[in-house]
Amino acid sequence: MSNPRKYWLMKTEPEVYSWETLVAQGRGCWDGVRNYTARNFLRAMQVGDRVLIYHSNVGKQAVGIAEVVRSHYPDPTIEGDRWSAVDVAPVCELRRPVTLHELKQEYGVPGPLAELRMFRENRLSVVPLNRAEWLRILELAETPEPA
Repeated sequence: MSNPRKYWLMKTEPEVYSWETLVAQGRGCWDGVRNYTARNFLRAMQVGDRVLIYHSNVGKQAVGIAEVVRSHYPDPTIEGDRWSAVDVAPVCELRRPVTLHELKQEYGVPGPLAELRMFRENRLSVVPLNRAEWLRILELAETPEPA
């Protein structure tokens, strides 16, 4: 029996690596994470897990869904195995981006996004999402869950 799919949110600065770049490349190495908690989340990712791609700094919105296609391995941008990377591939663009403002409106109030980890640990570039959070964000994006 396979492991159940997990859900993640990964922040990226679109001027450095955007959703559009990932789509154009067809697959990307998610590297450069230099926070131990975020690194441990990368190490917990498995092939088939789904990832919400969030543009930080510029745009400040969730824009697309990717899938982990290679589980963690040593970050190729640095020597040694202290830091990790994963490979992701685009699945689909969100029908409607979900803005930071929209997410904040639901944070702290009863509902699926009340405890959204991206706000509790806002410096992390990789955070887990539970299934209810995942589904609510897709609902806000007017995007059905991809198969």
